[in-house]
Amino acid sequence: MDADFVFPEFRLSHEMVLDLQRMNPWWEGHPLPLLPDTRRHLVGTIHKRLQLRLAPIVVVRGPRQIGKTTAQLHVLQDILNRGVPPRNIFRVQCDELPEISSLSEPLLRLVDWFENTILKKTLNEAAKQKEPTYLFFDEVQNLKDWAPQLKSLVDNSTTQVLVAGSSALRIELGRDSLAGRISTIEAGVLSLTEIGMFHGFAVGQPFLVDNGLDALTDADFWRSLHTQGQENQAARDQAFTWFSQRGGYPLVHQRADVAWGPLADQLNETIIRRVIEHDLRVGDRGRKRDAQLLEEVFRLACRYIGQSPGLTVFAREVQRALSANVGPRRIGHYLRFLGDTLLLRLIEPLEIRLKRKRGNPKICLADHGLRASWLQEIVPLDREGLAANLHLTTLAGHIAESVMGATLATIPSLDIAHLPARGGEPEIDFVLTIGTKRIPLEVKYQQSIDPLRDTEALRTFIEKAVNNSPFGLLITQLDETGVKDPRIVAMPLSTFMLLR
Repeated sequence: MDADFVFPEFRLSHEMVLDLQRMNPWWEGHPLPLLPDTRRHLVGTIHKRLQLRLAPIVVVRGPRQIGKTTAQLHVLQDILNRGVPPRNIFRVQCDELPEISSLSEPLLRLVDWFENTILKKTLNEAAKQKEPTYLFFDEVQNLKDWAPQLKSLVDNSTTQVLVAGSSALRIELGRDSLAGRISTIEAGVLSLTEIGMFHGFAVGQPFLVDNGLDALTDADFWRSLHTQGQENQAARDQAFTWFSQRGGYPLVHQRADVAWGPLADQLNETIIRRVIEHDLRVGDRGRKRDAQLLEEVFRLACRYIGQSPGLTVFAREVQRALSANVGPRRIGHYLRFLGDTLLLRLIEPLEIRLKRKRGNPKICLADHGLRASWLQEIVPLDREGLAANLHLTTLAGHIAESVMGATLATIPSLDIAHLPARGGEPEIDFVLTIGTKRIPLEVKYQQSIDPLRDTEALRTFIEKAVNNSPFGLLITQLDETGVKDPRIVAMPLSTFMLLR
């Protein structure tokens, strides 16, 4: 036997085997790491996808530290509790195994080792014996050729695979290889219903079920959502106040006993700096990115939250801040890198009849708490907080747009765009395209609404036949708006966030 490798036919070193055993303590009857009592809705969504078995691979993608790994472990614990043999479950935290990159086709070789050493049979033999098997891969997208390996695995073996990752682009690039074999779940920060659970009060269940997009084209669906918000007004407002003050990352609500300052430092260290100093510094062929430039671009993204300033504006401000000759094209690359990590979403201009409207992408951060932590500037969104800081109303409106975009971006397969002002057409903050229908959304985040002036953009869009728009949504600060037009459904942002 090769002295350097415990299992020479699979070339796994003794150290890697020890790491894998530590990641899979249930093999020896040991418990999982301690998990939070509060579960994200994501856990139930994953279970539903696994039970439907519409695809052998379920992918959960979302930014760092929003609870993907914790949800994965909750699902794994449930599977064990159902009586699935512990040795039928294999979990690999790919970014915690430096040696994995030295393996040829690492995912396949690790599964070979699992079959021969732990399961003691092939995945197909287990399936034939009515023994389900589960493979959990975390941050798999960082491995070279991960998608073809998973394709080969599920094409030749009967098993179920759960993949979690924080890179939108790398996961998206795997779709072609995995066509027909993958079901994707978009994970965002905590919803208001989840924030309520973390703080011990009930806001209700997510209003939008994981069952397609047709409901979003029905005005009565949105009216019912408005009603649900009113029926749960006290709890909704309490959860929204927590969200306003801290954002939606699980950490800041799990540790409600800790002041914002230390939590903000932790968000900066574990999320933003991790992305800037690690995830994005290595580009194609190992070419390192400029960390200082990445930091400045992210700072500007925070400043222009909910807006579409354009690359030239970014380049001009970067040149002033860094005294460097940086052009719009390079700024565009760095913004896309940030979008790749899902720290922000770039909402593109609307395309109608294959003609894209001229304009710049709208910047929506994954969570306004990141802006508060990075810029050390808290802007309240709740009614009481804004009433005490009226000078922040305009900025709060931009942040409200960002919250809207981030919320919409977590709805699977939803086509989201924005419509820049052009000619006689006013700007529309967001447009949802669902089949042949388009639903315009406008954010008017102020204490009073003018029923005519503040609905002009929505009415103009609805009345233009080419848009095929049956109704529009007006997102406000307060419940009562005075808008009587039956084609417009108005609701506060806090109620809109009950979708998730």
